[in-house]
Amino acid sequence: MTETVMTFISRSKQLTRFLPLCGITRLTVAIASILTLTGIWANPASADPFRTNNPRQIGDQTEAAFRAMFEQGNYPEAAQLLQNAESNEPLAYALKASIAYIYEDYNAMGENARLTRETAEQLMETDPLRGNLYIAAGLFLEGGHTFLTQGAVRATPTVLSNLQQVFNHLGEAEKIDPNDPELNLLKGYMDLILSVNLPFSNPEEAIQRLQNYAAPIYVAQRGIALGYRDLDQQDQALTAIDQALQAAPNNPELLYLKAQILRRKAEDLQGTEQRQVQTQSLTFFRQAWTLREQLPEETVEQIDREACRTFQQAEDKNPDDCGEREINWQRERDRNDQPAPPQPTPEQTQPPEQDNQGSGT
Repeated sequence: MTETVMTFISRSKQLTRFLPLCGITRLTVAIASILTLTGIWANPASADPFRTNNPRQIGDQTEAAFRAMFEQGNYPEAAQLLQNAESNEPLAYALKASIAYIYEDYNAMGENARLTRETAEQLMETDPLRGNLYIAAGLFLEGGHTFLTQGAVRATPTVLSNLQQVFNHLGEAEKIDPNDPELNLLKGYMDLILSVNLPFSNPEEAIQRLQNYAAPIYVAQRGIALGYRDLDQQDQALTAIDQALQAAPNNPELLYLKAQILRRKAEDLQGTEQRQVQTQSLTFFRQAWTLREQLPEETVEQIDREACRTFQQAEDKNPDDCGEREINWQRERDRNDQPAPPQPTPEQTQPPEQDNQGSGT
């Protein structure tokens, strides 16, 4: 069991902040992030991003932070808004833990993980579904914090114990309402990443859960796009990310994800068709790049690396040069960018001197 979990962790690093319950080392904020990928609001008046029926009160300040972070993809603004978030909303603490993880403030991450769980425990009497859901989130975050601060060997027993409790609380939530959109968003992401990373698993059930029951749509479709991307089914991934972008067209992380999917699609093509898809990929890399001030530094660095390599490949140049010298991939090449032909020198424009040797008069 321990070996399976460790393998799962090591294979899941690339999905940081997006796919919950799929590992620890790079995914300690996963549940918090999935629970807070809620920038498009089905019912803004009720401050509930998940439900049109029986909405819950999450809080205006927390909602504004979510909107900044996951509809607009603006992390600095979200962090600023969270300074005054509602003290009785576990989702706010989960998001704080997520941001603390991103900026490697592990003390703040651990504190907010604990507050996520404790605040969720207070919800159990009035809202046991969300109470169980956020207790699961808090336990997972606490296990992730332990893994980060104590190392794999010491932390593994605690992590395994916490994961078992996580599944137990998710099961209790599902007993209350198996069709709840918030629950299905979290559990759909969880099941999808398990199926992508573990052998003998079928991702179709998780995809159907996200497709049919999870909300909001751009978060659910984002998860489906990530799953199909890592299953190397890029056409299906493109369909999903396009639906996500229809709901949140200015989110730089979604633009970046579409660029990644197109880049991977191009790897299976050749010739002119490959070049066309690489060019499309660069278009979305550049759109995400224009909004880079909204993103964490690590994400910006990833965009720069991947886009540069895509640019070099599209130009039939060595992508490894990206690490050796500065390459201006950010500006789209225009026909007018082609270098002008060299102009002739004055000597070249002079007529040749006539040779008079041997001529008679």
